[in-house]
Amino acid sequence: MTNDDLPIGRRVARWRVRRSMTQQMLADRLRRSKSWVDKVERGVRALDRYSVIQELAHVLRVDPEVLLGQPGSTPAGTPDGVDDIRATLACYYTPQAPKQTTEELRRQVGYAWLSYQHAHYGQLVRVLPGLLDAIQGARSAELPVQAYRITSSLLVKLGEADLGWLAADRAMSAAGDDPVLAATAAISVAQALRASNRDRLALTAGLTAANRILPAPSDRTDHEVDGLHEDQSDRQPHDHRGGCGVAPGWLAGEWAVGGTLLLQAALAAAGCGESRRADELIDRASAVAANLRGYDDQHHTSFGPIAVELARVLVAASRGDAVEAVRRHPVVVRREAWRRLPAEYRGAYLVDVARAYLQVGDVRGAARALVDADSVAPAEVRCRPLARTVIADVARGHPAPAGVARLANLVGLTR
Repeated sequence: MTNDDLPIGRRVARWRVRRSMTQQMLADRLRRSKSWVDKVERGVRALDRYSVIQELAHVLRVDPEVLLGQPGSTPAGTPDGVDDIRATLACYYTPQAPKQTTEELRRQVGYAWLSYQHAHYGQLVRVLPGLLDAIQGARSAELPVQAYRITSSLLVKLGEADLGWLAADRAMSAAGDDPVLAATAAISVAQALRASNRDRLALTAGLTAANRILPAPSDRTDHEVDGLHEDQSDRQPHDHRGGCGVAPGWLAGEWAVGGTLLLQAALAAAGCGESRRADELIDRASAVAANLRGYDDQHHTSFGPIAVELARVLVAASRGDAVEAVRRHPVVVRREAWRRLPAEYRGAYLVDVARAYLQVGDVRGAARALVDADSVAPAEVRCRPLARTVIADVARGHPAPAGVARLANLVGLTR
């Protein structure tokens, strides 16, 4: 069995031994129990959190890719297999799919999230058709919602926004009457609509979903969406929240979903020319983020103060204030919280920032952002049609910056 074929727990054990650590020593450095380490290494406990993989990799002094068993190089171009995903989404019933236990499905979904957050899109394209077949037999709504969310996010990145919207709609259907699951699915709906240049619809979808799970702000400025007043009677009762105080741990994950929806709505508002509303939504999201304390990101939002600040940069760029965007950008990425974000999140942001640098005529700044994105998450630059367009624009410089000339060659662009 090669190292790439080993379960992740076995890789952890091998690197622990190479670093001359006992299980107790590793546990102490992670501030966890020896029993936790032992269960991870034996595969009893799943490693399905990106932040935990990062923490282990840091202590073992290896790149997270090593623990994930992923190849070091990323081929250019859209990964093969999107048609297989399309065919799977076209099948509403898959009786031939073998029944799997909830734990087996949970492990598969966890692995898919890790692959997505680490920007291993080629691998994810290959596993999603089988996962989408398997989750149709799931006993709870949570796992299908997550699987469809991953599918939607990946398809949007690969330039298949309409197909991504279909997957997001499936997530909404799977969520049923669960308000939190429906809200997580609405994140994907808003993303897909924005990618399809339907910003006003994305604003409506994101803000409506956010208002259903977040406490009402003290000064409502967004109660009216596209001419329609929000029906306050539709809001789920949340008397226990007591305004905008610090969210307890069991509620913080729900607020993180709401905050993420506010950021999506802000980006959509900026996209349809409503700059003031975009700023108001960002400020409201900032207030939500300030009230979260050490929550477990069980809904895979990566929401927090750093996400809010990154959104401020992107909103500024979207409304045409690229000067403000490139002024804020260097300050935000120097923060420690920036390095803790998933590779996918950072890579996607850097590609967007490259476009902002182009708006102000700073070709070298755009080139630096693209090269940084490629070092953080190669697939974000090499597999996405959007990034390909930005590379082409930067490569037109005379002479083209060396790093971007290399990327242009990798993705098959000629000057």
